[in-house]
This record gives sequence, C-alpha cells and structure tokens, in this order.
Amino acid sequence: MLNAADATFLATLPEALLRPVTPADVEDPRGRWLGQGAAVAVPRDVQQVAQILRACAAARVGLVPLGGGTGLVGGQILPAGPVPLLLSLERMAAIRAVYPDENVLIAEGGAVLADVQAAAEAADRLFPLSLASQGSCRIAGNLATNAGGVNVLRYGNARDLCLGLEAVLADGTVLQGLKRLRKDNTGYDLRNLLIGSEGTLGVITAASLKLVPRPAAEGAAFFVVPDPEAALRLLALAQARLAGMVSGFELIHRQGLDFLSETLPQVRQPFAHPPEWVVLIDLGLASGMDPADTLADLYAAAGDLVLDGVIAQSTAQRAAFWALRENIPQANRRIGAISSHDIALPLGAIPAFLAAVGPALARIGSFRINCFGHLGDGNLHYNVFPMPGRSRKDHEAEREAIKTCVHDLVDHFDGSVSAEHGIGRLKVGDLEHYGDPAKLAAMRAIKAALDPQGILNPGAVLRA
Repeated sequence: MLNAADATFLATLPEALLRPVTPADVEDPRGRWLGQGAAVAVPRDVQQVAQILRACAAARVGLVPLGGGTGLVGGQILPAGPVPLLLSLERMAAIRAVYPDENVLIAEGGAVLADVQAAAEAADRLFPLSLASQGSCRIAGNLATNAGGVNVLRYGNARDLCLGLEAVLADGTVLQGLKRLRKDNTGYDLRNLLIGSEGTLGVITAASLKLVPRPAAEGAAFFVVPDPEAALRLLALAQARLAGMVSGFELIHRQGLDFLSETLPQVRQPFAHPPEWVVLIDLGLASGMDPADTLADLYAAAGDLVLDGVIAQSTAQRAAFWALRENIPQANRRIGAISSHDIALPLGAIPAFLAAVGPALARIGSFRINCFGHLGDGNLHYNVFPMPGRSRKDHEAEREAIKTCVHDLVDHFDGSVSAEHGIGRLKVGDLEHYGDPAKLAAMRAIKAALDPQGILNPGAVLRA
C-alpha cells in the first residue's frame, strides 16, 4: 500500500525542488478527469531526479510524471488513492548537443517537441516527429507514450526515432544509456522497454534522437476519393510510384469538414461542397523533383481512384492544407464527443471495419461519426458525437455501450484499441479485456521486477 505525499514527506525534499500544484497539472484536456497531487517536483538535472525517486521509494510515495499535459488517456492524472508527488521536467529542457554529420540530437526530457524540431532545422536537419500538440508536448512524454503523429508512414513512431535513453529507475538508479549507436546488441533492449511504458518503469530524463536530411522539396494535395477502399489503393499507387517519398497520407470524412464549418469557419476549405471522403497526401521529394508536377502526375495515374483534387501551389498553401487537418481535433472538442477511439487496424481490414461499425452503432442510437486519421499506418480516430441539438451529456448512459461496440469490432478485425495515445488509466480495463494473457503476465512480471513497490505512475497501464 502506498503512502500519501504528506507534509512530513515533502519536508524531506529541498524546498527549491518543489512548486505548488496548478489546475493545469491535474486536469485532463478533455475535461473527463480531475487528478490530485501534493506538490510538483521540478528538478534541474538527472541527479535531482534520482534524489526525488530515492525519497519516494524510501517513503513508499507514488510519483506521477507530467509531460506537456496533452495526454488523452489519463496517464498523467491520478484521480483517487493516496495523494502522489507530481514530477515535471520543465526545468530540464536543454538541447544538450547536435551532431549534424551523424544525424543525431541529444535533448533533455523536458524539451518541448517544437524546440527540438527548431534545433534540428537550425542544423539543416529534420526531426520528423510531428503532432498537433508539438508546441506544448515534451520529448519525455512523447517517448513514454511512443507517440505517433502524421509522419509515421515514412519515419516511424517515437520509438523508431530514438537511439538511446538516460532514465531514472524506481530506486533512484540512473540508467546511462544515452548512446548515439545505431547498432548495439549488448543484451536486453531496455531503451525500447522504457519507451511506451508511460512512466511506469522509469523516468526518461534525456534521449539521443535520430535526425534525417531535410527533403529538397515538399508538397501536398487534397484528393477526393470515392471511398476508403479507393483511398487504400491510391496509397499503394503513391508508394509504388514514389517509394520512400510519401511522408503523410491522411483520411478525412465529410463530417470533420462539416464540424470545421460549424465551429471554426475561419479555417479555409478547398472544396465548395465538402466531399464524402478526401485524403491529404504529403510528399518530401528528392532534388530536381517539382511537388506540384509530381502530384499532378499521380492524379493522372490514379484514374477513377480520384474524383477531384486540389494541389498546393506554394509552401503557404501546403501549410494551410495541414492547418485544416490539424484543426479537426479542435472542432471535435467544440462539438463534444460522446466517445472517442484511437484505434489501429490492418490496412486491408479498414473498409470492412468501417462498413460494419456504422450499422452496429445505429442499433444503439442516432449519432454523428467523424472518422479521420493516419490511413497510411492504419491509425484511425473514430469518434462518436451527438446529433444536432443534443449534447454528449444526453448520451452518458450509452457511452460504455458505444465504446464496447467499436472496440469489439476492432478486436474482431485483429486491430488495437490504442494506436498512438497509450493506455494510461482510461484503457486499463480494455487492455485486460482484449490483451493477450501471456503478454499481460510478462508485463506484470517486468513491473514487479523494476518497480516492486509500485510507486511509478501507480494505476497507469496496469492496475495498482
């Protein structure tokens, strides 16, 4: 049983290491969770993180790591139980080193993603992890959740962009794994064990990150497609013609465009009448290739896979296309989802899933569905909204049935109920229900070995 981080415990830590808890520290971005914390520990270096972990271990006090506060599954929110100590790496935000010739950047865990991207750009390189929350999310949180985003198709998840980690384990031991090696087969891969563990196995304090050369030219286009099956065939065509140069391939349903018109009319849309399905394709091209011409050639080759299209004619127009895509979640929040689902499916199963899930939900009630996301890697955001004139509060009694309906079908099609947001506390029950028993047993054994007292982010991923 854990103990609360009471005044006696806080007195064991230097006052300079603590700051008061603010509402932003304990509020879920979607307004569904309200957490707790006795104070926020704000270390300046890895040794102070180790000092804090040793104190928590000695007193059996839970520690909840905070990132940028953008998590959507309650991983940073502990709503009940003994009051924990919160930990923020906001003072550990330095870019420690950049090695352009090696395509490596070393950042502290509290570095904001946009600042890492800017440091890479200053070295004429690209750090390709790209998220809507990149102006506030932090690298340690990105790695702890194995964040995805819009460039996974080409560059992979956060895990694929990390070479080494510095981290502090539950007993205060510092893991010195901050190497710049691309090959290192010296035993168990602790780096990839910590990545995606959501702060339950250790606190990531710094990372060696992969950079890539900047594309010589970039371009984007909206292509109207008849249906998701045509979108998948278009993706295959684009990858065959432009091997390794398709950076993003986003699927957008008309409902998302309607929500933008309803809540954010200032966001410019490229079509006078919103199409039923549209894809946003983004290219990063080699020297000598013109983006507009390349996309026009793809449009011509697509035949009846594409019904209409708009190709960006400038860098500013490409940015406007992406601004439309990135504003869809904001429009969703203004409407208010009854139930939101971050799911992954085998690419070939997506059309069958979408054909099945709509009628299944209709047996529960009448809803608006906004399906959008990273079609290139099979990650969809399938969100269910009330009909006009109603609010999500009117459907509280149906929310669990809606989630179960969607997740059961995801499982039926051999998908995942958590594609890029993690498990947190919101999906612990889902992991237990849909997860492989052998995997769960191994996870519990690893947790018991690395955090025997259960002080690291108690209740996240696995039940405390």
